[in-house]
Amino acid sequence: MSDLKVAIAGAGGRMGGANIRAIAATPGLAVFSAFDRSGPAIGRDAGELAGVDALGVAITDNVDAALTGAEAIIDFTAPANSVALAKEAARRGLIHIIGTTGCIEADDAAITDAAANGARIVKAGNFSLGVNVLLGLVKQAAAALPGFDIEILEMHHNKKVDAPSGTALMLGEAAARGRNLDLKTHSVRVRDGHTGPREAGSIGFATLRGGNVVGEHKVILAGPSERIELNHIADNRALFAEGAVRAALWARDQRPGLYSMADVLGFNS
Repeated sequence: MSDLKVAIAGAGGRMGGANIRAIAATPGLAVFSAFDRSGPAIGRDAGELAGVDALGVAITDNVDAALTGAEAIIDFTAPANSVALAKEAARRGLIHIIGTTGCIEADDAAITDAAANGARIVKAGNFSLGVNVLLGLVKQAAAALPGFDIEILEMHHNKKVDAPSGTALMLGEAAARGRNLDLKTHSVRVRDGHTGPREAGSIGFATLRGGNVVGEHKVILAGPSERIELNHIADNRALFAEGAVRAALWARDQRPGLYSMADVLGFNS
């Protein structure tokens, strides 16, 4: 089987570079094209910009040209951009790997529609194997400890624009599923002033930003006499890119539809 031809969205950014390096190191995949918004990355060789050997692929700001002939898109960009690319993936019958966070309901609905109309989409708030294992542990712990308070703490670099992080929300959803709760009606995103006592059954979120932190998440289950803390620390963006390229290879053999990293890893089988 020939190499899967991958188009890299946001190729001039940090995750774009990580995705290029991961593809260059993975048999069965090839960087077919790379695109980004207008800026200093345009015209540069994607490989050289990412810190690997030249690939002979110049970064472009012409999305149509970048997608023509591609078989897959790897996309860690912004919600509006990911929605537009999902529609293109449906129109062209492409694989679309989405690591974008900060999507609202309307964005997710548009992505779901694209998956129902010809795209093979794997969307995840986090492509790390460790985080996806952690999700299962959080669900189990929340179910086994119904009287414990749940708090989720996350920290990321000072350039991150959405909060709470997509991973924190995934962890909150896992905890809520463990207790058969609707996260929307049980989450507490902000505490300020005289808040009164903690409401039983709520799931709290706290957000920290600073420095160049790749990603740290902690789920705290606090009982009357003991506390359990489940942690995940990402040391390098390479782990997200490695998960994304694994998802792209897996999606090659799937029917059009919307999938999660749990599907890729076989956790839902």
